[in-house]
Amino acid sequence: MLELLDQPVWLLSLGGILGLLVGSFLNVVIYRLPVMMQTAWRDDCQSFLAEDSGVEQASTEERERFDLIKPDSHCPQCNSPIRAWQNIPVLSYLIQRGKCASCSAPISIRYPLVEATTALLTMFVLWQFGNSLQSAFAILLCWSLITLTMIDADHQLLPDSITLPLIWLGLIANSFGLFVDLNSAVWGAIAGYLSLWSVFWLFKLLTNKDGMGYGDFKLLAALGAWLGWKMLPLIIVLSSLVGAVLGSLMLLRKNQSQGTPIPFGPYLAVAGGIALFWGEYLVSAYLDYSGF
Repeated sequence: MLELLDQPVWLLSLGGILGLLVGSFLNVVIYRLPVMMQTAWRDDCQSFLAEDSGVEQASTEERERFDLIKPDSHCPQCNSPIRAWQNIPVLSYLIQRGKCASCSAPISIRYPLVEATTALLTMFVLWQFGNSLQSAFAILLCWSLITLTMIDADHQLLPDSITLPLIWLGLIANSFGLFVDLNSAVWGAIAGYLSLWSVFWLFKLLTNKDGMGYGDFKLLAALGAWLGWKMLPLIIVLSSLVGAVLGSLMLLRKNQSQGTPIPFGPYLAVAGGIALFWGEYLVSAYLDYSGF
């Protein structure tokens, strides 16, 4: 509590408000970005098949615009537009009791949860790192991890449009030495990618199955670029432990077979967040306990 009081109230308040607003936008990204990617893939496939067969491709010019800005927010059940006062993060959900104001269709609780989580993490970063450039980059990392967690949970997909810029942002941040030195960041990105890449191909050679997606390699590479190579063992161990426990519980709860694919990205993201805030303490505690 004393450390919390060291940070200005206005800074934490602004961080919370900003987090709520960004969380509302992240909900849009989480829903729309995978749809945009699927549409782009479909168009590319149609274009390739049209060129290969000599058949003229159907025009997509009349297709309704669908991106992160358009169409405007609306109820998926009754298509009623969502007005500004109905789109206030968290508060609107509580006022409307989790229902559409027009048709009373239920609104998923995940929307206010994403908004609240984004706000709390933004405030926590400011509490930890203060009013600094380090905070600005750490906040961007947390926002990205929230987005990747939800998209991977929904679609088992980690978009390159987020993971690849995240690698470069980590290297840029550490060119100023914000989290680790640049040498550790570069080797963190390399080791992060190659470690899971090696596990993937070893598993594939032994079982002839894909054990994980390429997006997992890129996400661990990004975490290595942000936190350095020394944090990679901690991130891998934490994500594996959390994934094993929660994954088993999910399979039991849904009564699914062991062959059911489980997204690994959310566990990497959680482990990366833990390493960001408490990584050095956990590593030091382990070394002290083990006697190294």
